Amino acid sequence: MKKLLSEFKTFINRGSVMDLAVGMIIGSAFTAIINSLVKNILTPLINWIPGAGDTGALQTVLREAVTDAEGNIVTEALILDWGSVISAIVTFFLTAVVLFLIVKAFNKIKDAGSKVKEELKNAVKKEEDVKVDAAETAAEAEAAKEEAPLIPATPETEKLLREIVELLKAQNSQNQ
Repeated sequence: MKKLLSEFKTFINRGSVMDLAVGMIIGSAFTAIINSLVKNILTPLINWIPGAGDTGALQTVLREAVTDAEGNIVTEALILDWGSVISAIVTFFLTAVVLFLIVKAFNKIKDAGSKVKEELKNAVKKEEDVKVDAAETAAEAEAAKEEAPLIPATPETEKLLREIVELLKAQNSQNQ
């Protein structure tokens, strides 16, 4: 029994089940709104067709009701109610249109969120690439320093450097 309850809890806690439940509730609310629209606005307009009278324009009576002498109905009337069928079709199409618009808006929001998420992901990747390039450049410069052969300091090299410095000083004093 515990295993069954655990499995049921896991099943209920899935996002898709909760989404389905919310969708069903919203769908029933929209159905109530659309049914009211069709029943209270569109059906009267359909029944307004000339020749409708009070019983509805689009009905075909196949058999009249049979009553006894006291006025009690013995056999019900047999009526084809075309207006109800048209109302049901209109209700279906209005429901489909509303649900289409909801799904379209949801997908648009979802796509915009995915686009923003992708842009953020690309920006983070670009920043990481810049950091990696900077680190590689610094490592290459450090490696080049370490690989460069050093000229050993000998008395001859030091003497030569001193002479160069003295010549530069003499040139500098003549130019001023």
